[in-house]
Amino acid sequence: MFQTTRRRLALWYTAVTAILLLLFASGMYWYVRNTLIERIDDTLNHVVEIVGRSLVIEPISPESGQRLNIEASFRDNADTVDDDRIDLEWFSPTGELLWSTFTEPLDIPLHPNRTGETVQISHHQDVETPSLLTPHSSLLLRQVTERIQIGRQVLGYLRVSHPWFEVTKPSQQLAFDLILGIGLMLVSVALCGWFLSGKAMEPVKDSYQRLKQFTADASHELRSPIALIQTNVQVALAELDSAGGQGAGSLKYGQQLKVVERLTKRLGRLVDDLLFLARQDSGIVQPQFSACPLDALLMEVVEEQQFAAAEKKIKIFLDLTAPTETETEDDWFTLQGDWNQLARLFTNLIGNAIHYTPEGGEIRVELQHISTNKELFSSPLTPRSSLLSSRLQVKVKDTGIGIPETALPHLFDRFYRVDPARTHATASQAVQASTGSGLGLAIAAAIVANHQGQITAESTLGQGTIFTVTLPASGDA
Repeated sequence: MFQTTRRRLALWYTAVTAILLLLFASGMYWYVRNTLIERIDDTLNHVVEIVGRSLVIEPISPESGQRLNIEASFRDNADTVDDDRIDLEWFSPTGELLWSTFTEPLDIPLHPNRTGETVQISHHQDVETPSLLTPHSSLLLRQVTERIQIGRQVLGYLRVSHPWFEVTKPSQQLAFDLILGIGLMLVSVALCGWFLSGKAMEPVKDSYQRLKQFTADASHELRSPIALIQTNVQVALAELDSAGGQGAGSLKYGQQLKVVERLTKRLGRLVDDLLFLARQDSGIVQPQFSACPLDALLMEVVEEQQFAAAEKKIKIFLDLTAPTETETEDDWFTLQGDWNQLARLFTNLIGNAIHYTPEGGEIRVELQHISTNKELFSSPLTPRSSLLSSRLQVKVKDTGIGIPETALPHLFDRFYRVDPARTHATASQAVQASTGSGLGLAIAAAIVANHQGQITAESTLGQGTIFTVTLPASGDA
């Protein structure tokens, strides 16, 4: 339980830290990326301003206006922009490409845009320019297109391009660094979370251990005075009977002693149950496993319960079902287990069945040996015994008052008792149902868990209940 809680705490620490780191890394990544894009756009706009001021404009005639001297305007700019990995293109007012630093024109439509845009080359071009745009470079470009005009006369369009890998390359490197850093941080947080959760669980674990030890010690200490009280009550009853008291006072005194004796027995059973569960939780007493014939054990338990069943005119049947294989075995119903614990397990189940079954009812105990294939045969030489998983299944069926469906999930919880008003039972049955301590099925579940088995319950109100216990046979535990 504590290891599971410790793992959950460590996982929660790691998960919360991972979410925070992912949010931080995402914000950092987009901030850096947007900063790089803004920086490139500022550079491109700066180049547009510089080139625009250095353009050589010549007058043609008063009627034709002015024109741009391309050779004089871009002769000095070509070497400068190459150093910054920037390419220039000049278009006529009609959109015709007149000059470019690219060796081949780009198949990109002219789109005036001063804010900057990212465009993709439509096909892989064999471009070899000083701008380092090679066949193996990125096909994306960041571009700014400016309309150049004097008054109302449009001289042409200037388009400035910058390789997009100036953004993608540092962005990819940043993403790799962030992922690596987050991974290392999460590993560190997981280790620290495991260590800190262990430190946090130590006081709780110590308190829990002391509580379990106190419960075990208190239950053990209570056994002696309860036994003494019960012995003294029995002695007083025996002396009262031997004295032959027939007066009203003697009869009342005897009835009170019988009530005390009955309550003392119930309290003794409760203390025994608490002591068993406390020892199971603390691991003080380990089960003594040995070869245990389950059929003989069930015969013994059923024989012990026959007297209690006969008082309520209830019939108990024991059915043994052997496997259908042709070969015969003497130990079909043998398992490795603790005889005393298994006897207590089935005594509780059969005792509950007797307690909640009305007079004239029926209880059937079924023991079955089940063999299931573990895997498909991988080779004809594979021994069949290694491919079979043997289980022993015991069903305790009764025709009692039944259990509500809503109570089935909590049936094996400690001190849980079904509300008698919801069982639709008779008044006498309701009184009987309220006398239990709610620990019998919890003890049964603990014993089954000790033997690596499973226990389930299914019930229908007014028709009965079926408890199914599945235990591994010898060699499969």
